[in-house]
Amino acid sequence: MDYYEKFALYYDDLMDDIDYESWFLYIEDIFDKFNLKPKNLLEMACGTGNLTYYLCNKGYKVTCFDRSSDMLSIAYNKLSSFRNVTILNQNMVNFRINKKFDAVVSICDSINYIVDEKELSKSFKNVYEHLENDGIFIFDINSYYKLSTVVGNNIFAEDREAIYYIWQNYFNEDDKIAHFYLTFFIREEDDRFIRFDEEHIERAYQTEEIKNLLKDAGFEDIFCFEAFSFNAPERESDRINFVAKKSFKR
Repeated sequence: MDYYEKFALYYDDLMDDIDYESWFLYIEDIFDKFNLKPKNLLEMACGTGNLTYYLCNKGYKVTCFDRSSDMLSIAYNKLSSFRNVTILNQNMVNFRINKKFDAVVSICDSINYIVDEKELSKSFKNVYEHLENDGIFIFDINSYYKLSTVVGNNIFAEDREAIYYIWQNYFNEDDKIAHFYLTFFIREEDDRFIRFDEEHIERAYQTEEIKNLLKDAGFEDIFCFEAFSFNAPERESDRINFVAKKSFKR
């Protein structure tokens, strides 16, 4: 399924409540906590390049990729002034890059979009192979609680004058899949509205499921926190951040 097609044009406007600078600073706090000074970073599912911008601006050498060419076209324009970034059109499961990295990062619950457990296992193993020894993998997920209870089987709507959208959700307890049905109405200059629809799906994973898949991929040191903190997740935490280290094999 292709995501973020027409939506890509309005993504930054609709996601303006996300503080990407704070997310970047949290990632730097993780580097500090684990006494790491990475130089070469890989960002998976970079979208329109909002986090990438801060990583590049700090001087990291960044390779980033996304499966959506529509999102990447915006990222290209946003990052055009940087010479320390390589932008690729790849996906999180089968990506192949002929180099290894000090750190791999992925934010905004991109991991939840991998809805098949075998595919997620493959993605984690791929990340492991692309990391240097003592490299670190940082990512977050929408928690099982959030997808099943907060978002699942609810309807949200917002009117921003130029953009109106309805977000209808359905959570299937059997396969742990959350279906998001989004309808957008975009006001044009002549005050007419154009409509388009998108469907997104995310898989709800329990924390232990993620940890086990990371262990199977080869990671030994695995930590999870309530996002944007270093506190242990609680039952009703809506976003959980994982840190997995590739230990040096002596």
